[in-house]
Amino acid sequence: MAFFDNLTRKAQDVASVAGEKAKMAADTAKINMQIASEQREIEKDYKTIGEWYMAEHADEAPEAIADVVAAIKAAKEKIMELEEAKEQRKNPTADVIPADGVVAEETAGTPEMKICPVCGNASQGKFCPQCGAPMGE
Repeated sequence: MAFFDNLTRKAQDVASVAGEKAKMAADTAKINMQIASEQREIEKDYKTIGEWYMAEHADEAPEAIADVVAAIKAAKEKIMELEEAKEQRKNPTADVIPADGVVAEETAGTPEMKICPVCGNASQGKFCPQCGAPMGE
């Protein structure tokens, strides 16, 4: 009987140590999650500060960040160009006269442009190349 009592005690000790280690691991994971959450908050605050600074002092940026400010301005200009291109794609039937002034006639074999009912993208296919939704008939 001493053997079984000793075996039972050792099994309980091992289970107790395993339980403590599991609790420590769970506590560590919880702390790591809290640290990550606080880091995300800091990053969000830094972003807010940067956006405010750009709105207020973009033209007066110090030399140390002048290249970053220029990159942001260039990216904003590119976004504006892309937004305009997107609007033009949404309105494919709008009369656009080419720079040379010659308006090409549509050929009979060219499928008509369809507007995606989900994202508003224009396409000639059966499915939207932007979001994958069916374009309908």
